[in-house]
Amino acid sequence: SSLFEDQRDQKRLTKPIKMKITLVLFLLSCLLTTRLVKSFVSNIPSVSVVRRSIDIASSTIDEVTSSKDAPANITPPEKLLKRDRYIASNRFAVRRGKEAKFEKRWATRKSRLAELDGFRYFHLMRRVTLDDEDGSVKYDSGNDKDSSQGNYVSLTVWNDKSNFNAWRKGDAFREAHGGTSIGAFVSTMVSSIRVLRGTPKPAFYDGLLVQSEAPEFMPKTVDGWRNVEFPKDGGTLPVECFVACNQFFVPKENAVAFEQRWANRESKLRSCEGFVSFAMMRRDAKTKTHGSEEMDESTEPTYVSTTTWKDRESFDKWRSGSNFSKSHGQQKARNEDTDKNNEGLSKKEPQARETTMWSRPPKPIFYEGTLVISTASGA
Repeated sequence: SSLFEDQRDQKRLTKPIKMKITLVLFLLSCLLTTRLVKSFVSNIPSVSVVRRSIDIASSTIDEVTSSKDAPANITPPEKLLKRDRYIASNRFAVRRGKEAKFEKRWATRKSRLAELDGFRYFHLMRRVTLDDEDGSVKYDSGNDKDSSQGNYVSLTVWNDKSNFNAWRKGDAFREAHGGTSIGAFVSTMVSSIRVLRGTPKPAFYDGLLVQSEAPEFMPKTVDGWRNVEFPKDGGTLPVECFVACNQFFVPKENAVAFEQRWANRESKLRSCEGFVSFAMMRRDAKTKTHGSEEMDESTEPTYVSTTTWKDRESFDKWRSGSNFSKSHGQQKARNEDTDKNNEGLSKKEPQARETTMWSRPPKPIFYEGTLVISTASGA
């Protein structure tokens, strides 16, 4: 009995000691954990430091990649030329005998074109053929299958594509195209069916290498459109300028080389009497509007050089002068009709020229321009 009581007393004394030891061990463990956590946190970089480190690493990788992939002595590949203007055109196939009626519609239409932001120049063109023997000009119905230009073309020059987009999405566009009411729209459509063969074909271009002279006189406009008296005898509008174009069928793979040839050529156009403006027009086939169709590069030109002259006499004087010869080189007589308006050809003889630049020979087309509207600085 005494032995049993001693063992019980010993257990009673031992229990508090064990509890104290456990408590001490727990406190030591907490203290150690706290110190470890503080030590770990103190060694963690801040978010800004982490980001800065990532940026430094990225820039280092970029520098290594650039120095490896793009050595300083290698120049970047040549690119397409930057556009100077944006040019919108619409091609019309006018029925035979309806030319005067078509022009009257244009002369009497409602339009605020000249008042719009970014507008620079407009004219309506009717296609003609030239007779070099007697100097006459004959109206060309434009029915040949090889041409996609129709027999009438409206041409508007904008300072930038954004100005053109603002116009075609705004009220001024609807007003000019009979979209202010259902009745006006129906009337416009019926009139078009009677005058045109098929629907108009819009085409848009980047205007490259633009040269332009300030106009000698400013055509009078009223509320943004020409104020003209239409001929009472039922004839067409008077000629106000002469336009010489050349269609080029250049494959995409030759576009850069073609543009560089033109950019590097010597031009004396501005020194020529009667010169108005020039633009190499690069087709913008991506822009779509009502009436737009997929471009067929086998029949439609990818580039069109367009030179506007004061009159036919100014064009003939340039074509027969020394400036033409300097730009084109001496041509054989049989090739003059094809090449005389082609200011971008090199000075090599025809048989020595590069023939792979385009998929088919260039095609010159001529127009008489009327209803000219221009800003004071020209196109």
